[in-house]
Amino acid sequence: MKITEKEVRYVAGLANLQLVDSEVDRLQADLESILEHFDKLNEVDTTGIAPMAQVLFAAGETATLRVDLPVPPLGNEAALANAPQKGAGYFKVPKVIER
Repeated sequence: MKITEKEVRYVAGLANLQLVDSEVDRLQADLESILEHFDKLNEVDTTGIAPMAQVLFAAGETATLRVDLPVPPLGNEAALANAPQKGAGYFKVPKVIER
């Protein structure tokens, strides 16, 4: 699949990136390669295979997954206890995104 320079610059703009021409050329080739891999995956016959939300595996006692136990929430005051600045029940932070 052919990716245009305009499309690369559009995606870079969405990510708030400013690219030089050499970076655009490299990323254009990288994105084309990624899409070629997806085209190969689309050729695989998946008839009769149910979609999965996550990969399940058989694991014994050595599994790294822990049991999901409910715990009481931390609470607003405890969460804000060490905040450098707080106000109206929220963390106050400096503005980091400008457009």
